[in-house]
Amino acid sequence: MAEPTPDQANTQDPQQGHFAIQRIYCKDISFETPNSPQVFQEQWQPQADLQIDTQAKDLGNGTYDVTLIITATVKVEDKTAFLVEVNQAGIFTATSIPEEQLGPMLGAFCPNILFPYAREAISDISARGGFPPLILSPVNFDALYAQRMQQQAQAGNQTVQ
Repeated sequence: MAEPTPDQANTQDPQQGHFAIQRIYCKDISFETPNSPQVFQEQWQPQADLQIDTQAKDLGNGTYDVTLIITATVKVEDKTAFLVEVNQAGIFTATSIPEEQLGPMLGAFCPNILFPYAREAISDISARGGFPPLILSPVNFDALYAQRMQQQAQAGNQTVQ
């Protein structure tokens, strides 16, 4: 294999950005069983409510802290069996990324990377709490990001009027 010449080695395509995962970590975990031990005596026909949010914070120099926040409330009839919240986060480097691509990267691509970690934490925590593991279905973060952008655009149009 031929080594690149010095001219080839130093040439970078200005259209190509750089993306890297610096660290993936759990920012916060919360688990509550407000109706235990009575809830363990109920017939297990759970109803789950899932709330998902993402946040991105610019740390400077093309580094971003992205947090995926998942809150699951599981009820049996009208009683809360358990509530679990996981704030799964990651530090990502994204340099030379065009502005129109940075939003979707931080709002959809990075949460897609974080989701398996949050899903595993929720499954493990619910099982450790004495319940069947809560296994979350895949999430379409691209659609959630598009929906959020549409809602923000509509909110912006309403405040201007």
